[in-house]
Amino acid sequence: MQWLARREHSQCELQRKLQNKGCDAVLASEVVSKLASERLVSDDRFMESLIQARRNRGYGPLHIQKELQEKGVAPEVIAQGLDVASQSWLEDIRRVQRKKFGGKIPKSYTERARQARFLQYRGFTYDQIQQLLNPRERE
Repeated sequence: MQWLARREHSQCELQRKLQNKGCDAVLASEVVSKLASERLVSDDRFMESLIQARRNRGYGPLHIQKELQEKGVAPEVIAQGLDVASQSWLEDIRRVQRKKFGGKIPKSYTERARQARFLQYRGFTYDQIQQLLNPRERE
């Protein structure tokens, strides 16, 4: 219960933690199922919490999607809660670019490539990066 008091956990993540502490796999599964039925652990709440936290730290949808998969959230739950094509990601990518590079549109190819690599590393899609760095689409 102390783990759940600190932050949200996915069901799979909680089950892994219990097993790593020496709990039997069957017992861990039963405990997590019981907690889920009592709504003390929820993949939906976990996903919302993680998405908000990572967006606030400047990460894009691809990075968040990968992290959710690593934490054991089902792909259909991720697809339902994480809209990669949403226009709100453009606001996020602009904020990240403004913070890191001052919001300047790169004039040289090398600077454009440098910014694109950074934004790609942060988990933004190719289309989002192109919309940001293409001056004709920005206006």
